[in-house]
Amino acid sequence: MTAQLTPSAPANGLLAANLICMGSMLIWAAGLPAADLIIPLMPGDQLTALRMGLAALALLPLWALLDGPGALFRVNWVKGIAVGAMIGFGAWLLILGQARGGAVTAAVISSTLPVVGIALEVALDGRRVTAGLIVGLVLSLIGGMMALDFKGGMSMGMGALLCFGSVVSFAVGSRLTVTAFPALTPTGRTALTITGAALATCAVALAGIALGTPAPDLSGWGWQEAGALLLFSVGSLGLSQLMWIMSVERLGIGLSALHINAAPFYVMIILFAFGAPWNWPQAGAAALVGLGVLLAQGIIPLGRRA
Repeated sequence: MTAQLTPSAPANGLLAANLICMGSMLIWAAGLPAADLIIPLMPGDQLTALRMGLAALALLPLWALLDGPGALFRVNWVKGIAVGAMIGFGAWLLILGQARGGAVTAAVISSTLPVVGIALEVALDGRRVTAGLIVGLVLSLIGGMMALDFKGGMSMGMGALLCFGSVVSFAVGSRLTVTAFPALTPTGRTALTITGAALATCAVALAGIALGTPAPDLSGWGWQEAGALLLFSVGSLGLSQLMWIMSVERLGIGLSALHINAAPFYVMIILFAFGAPWNWPQAGAAALVGLGVLLAQGIIPLGRRA
């Protein structure tokens, strides 16, 4: 069963878990504009493999440093590759979906992650559906939709379907990352499954090249593209996934997923830091998401308690 904090857990534990999850979503959100820059430059399977490989190269030394080199030889790598393949498959579907529908479609469909996560916990973990959970989920979804900018339109075709497949695959893979390796630290779980994802996606990419897909051409890449790739891989995947797994371990997949609906607000903060105007509607939407998170976790009780 997914490790979860309950409303009776120490307040500082809940605060730390939520702050870690907020940080994870902030870093993940920063990778969306970077993805738009490099997605057109490579086939989706090759970009996924490169992204996973760079993230694994960053996480493996960190795992060896924190848990000792022997930790890398005491784990079940077959299981790690299997779970990692689900995460890699989800990442590949997201790239394909964003390539067809754009970043707005990816962000909108990603807002269904809390619904998928909570559905998994209800079906597999016996989570009790409470009024606070339902109200918090609804407020979070409304806030996420309010924070989005639909001026560019939204493609609801194949791109949206691929993005939803990504959400389901990522939710299941994240849950298994926590439940399938109970003896590992969050760093070990993340490094193991991301490395498994790298091995699986690299095998797929190499098979594609062998079957006729053109090999990647990086000759036209400059510092901007390289920086975007590092942000999209080491940052938006490696570091963000590590913090995400830490929060899932403490809060559960459903409650952690509520934070994803604040991602458009985090993008606005990043753009604001670089000179873009402040957007009060998005700030208000983020506050609504935050209220939904607090209600769903029972930190703010819904109604009186007997």
